[in-house]
Amino acid sequence: MTSSDSVTTCLSPPVHYMICKLGFEKKNTYDINNILSENGEVRWQAVAEHVYYLESDQSVDFIKSIRSLGPVCESVNSHLRSLTKEQFVFQYALWFRWTNCTELFIEVFNVLQYMQTTEVALGLMKLTSCLERALGDVYLLIGKDCPFLLRDLLASEQLAVVFGKAVMNVLRVFFGSPYGLNLRNVLWHGFAAPQEIPVKYCAMLLLLTAGLGQLLQTYLLQTECILVHRPYVIFVNLDELDAFPDLNHEMLSIAEELVKLSSFVLKTMLPFWMAALTAFKQSRYADCVILLLPQLEVGLRLLFTTTNKCPNRLLTAESSALYTTFDEMLAKCLDNEVINQLPAVLGEPAMEFLWDFLNHQEGPRIRDRLSHGEIDLEAFPREVANQIVAFAITLLCKFSDEDMLAFKEHVVIKPLMNCASRYRSRFHPISRLKTQVLECMKSIHLWPELPEEHVQTIKGLDVNTEASTLILMISEIVSQWQQYMPQNCYSSEDPVSSVLTERLLIELCDVRICTLYSPRPVLEIVVILRQISTQCHQVSEQVTASTESRYKQWVNRTLRSRQRHNYLRMLNSIKFLPPVLRLILVLITLELVNIHLVCKKNPSDYLQYLKFLKSVLQYTENLVTYTSPEKNKWDETMELTKKALMKIKKNGDRKLMLMQLAA
Repeated sequence: MTSSDSVTTCLSPPVHYMICKLGFEKKNTYDINNILSENGEVRWQAVAEHVYYLESDQSVDFIKSIRSLGPVCESVNSHLRSLTKEQFVFQYALWFRWTNCTELFIEVFNVLQYMQTTEVALGLMKLTSCLERALGDVYLLIGKDCPFLLRDLLASEQLAVVFGKAVMNVLRVFFGSPYGLNLRNVLWHGFAAPQEIPVKYCAMLLLLTAGLGQLLQTYLLQTECILVHRPYVIFVNLDELDAFPDLNHEMLSIAEELVKLSSFVLKTMLPFWMAALTAFKQSRYADCVILLLPQLEVGLRLLFTTTNKCPNRLLTAESSALYTTFDEMLAKCLDNEVINQLPAVLGEPAMEFLWDFLNHQEGPRIRDRLSHGEIDLEAFPREVANQIVAFAITLLCKFSDEDMLAFKEHVVIKPLMNCASRYRSRFHPISRLKTQVLECMKSIHLWPELPEEHVQTIKGLDVNTEASTLILMISEIVSQWQQYMPQNCYSSEDPVSSVLTERLLIELCDVRICTLYSPRPVLEIVVILRQISTQCHQVSEQVTASTESRYKQWVNRTLRSRQRHNYLRMLNSIKFLPPVLRLILVLITLELVNIHLVCKKNPSDYLQYLKFLKSVLQYTENLVTYTSPEKNKWDETMELTKKALMKIKKNGDRKLMLMQLAA
């Protein structure tokens, strides 16, 4: 691994020049009264005059613009630092309301007064993400789908209508364009060290945000529109994120020692690590994660460039090339189709953790959501921060010198290392399917047990033998699948009730399935299996609700004659529906355990298999319709089920299933 001591900057020479020097070349002072009116309103025209355009195509000349705006930013910084907090709040708090984060901007003003480099960088990261979210809300006054990329948002016609194109070009000089200062990306991707971000750019963006608020107010008054803020993303099921134990003071103290010694940490970035750990101790969980995520990216980039022998990719790329970010580092191959070596170095559990927390669509996608302003920073959960910090500690340990063995074996660190080595994906579609299957099985267990005397007294209930026939068919299918099941989960005496159990599903779902870089056929099949599972769950929920309400109506004698007959048919169906649903869940899970064998099927067999699964899906979709309170088609449900079971048995006979390929 490249020595973390030898790296003095992660900014390439042109980017370093642009951020650290270009805006300081003009030494002239600039009168603040040219930019601000007496009551503190931004004179946008005067600011926009410092944006230059290329003669060739009238696009922004970023070099000239940054050079010209340098003294303006200096003047703004001096002005804001001359104000007391009371003066600042009195003059500007109103103009920050449009961002829905007024307190954050006041907090950034406080940071300017002390000029601590890590706090300035943190303030800029929060400011840019919050500003992006607010600009997206403004975009939605006119447009429909808000662009995901900040670059596209700032270049949109919709924002130009509200603020004017010249104003948007001023913003693009500071962030949102790889040709400009690009402050947001350079910070969020961990390329800039604390001392490399000039304070004056933070001050300038603070003032410009207030200026945008002034322009927006005028626009809203003219158009009589109302700005609506999109709701924040809320983390649900926090227990699903719970991979590591709760961090205590001793663990954090050891982490502070590790940071100073680990080769995973670039020495220029050390202040960010220390600030992140301090923030966690102070219960500032959003700040902690905002500081830590870019540092994880830097450390992994150092590993990535070393293991893949591409040291030049450690630095910010030129505007014409791609930055090396998490997306590239977590990919299977490099851009030249050569296999990425980072997964082999990190190990599968660490890769699964990173994919879970950063990339999977159903996961928390923490970096995306934080950097795009989608999360309420005040309500950021400790649980999430705990997982990120704990994972970071394991990387600090893993990539440290041999003489740090004492740390790895330390009584409070060892449990973290054990958890890291055992981590399994929770948010990959395969993992989500396992969760769905077990939740559906729980739902089936909750079907109401009707009193025996009630069932006995209903005349004619046992006349219909169709249900018994269906249960016999289910038994035959279970016997057919017996050899593909764990031996301790099978009993030939009563295949339906003793085999199709929650215990079997739990055991099958506990089988480790490789989820990293799943091939396309695997993901296609998983999508269908998830749809089948969803339909089964809906049938279960519907029948539970219908049974309970109809039973109450029967007891209270409020059912009409036709409804009573329907109720009888429903009770008959309830005899075979749970076994059928359980059979389908077992089918899903047995196929899932062998999912990677789908890649061994030839194209013709694959299409046949796909067709079979789609027929099972069609059956479950029809089942949802027939068992709905609106339809109540219970006789048809029986006929439908008979056909579906025949198809499942036939496919078993033709050896089409994945479980049979494994035998």
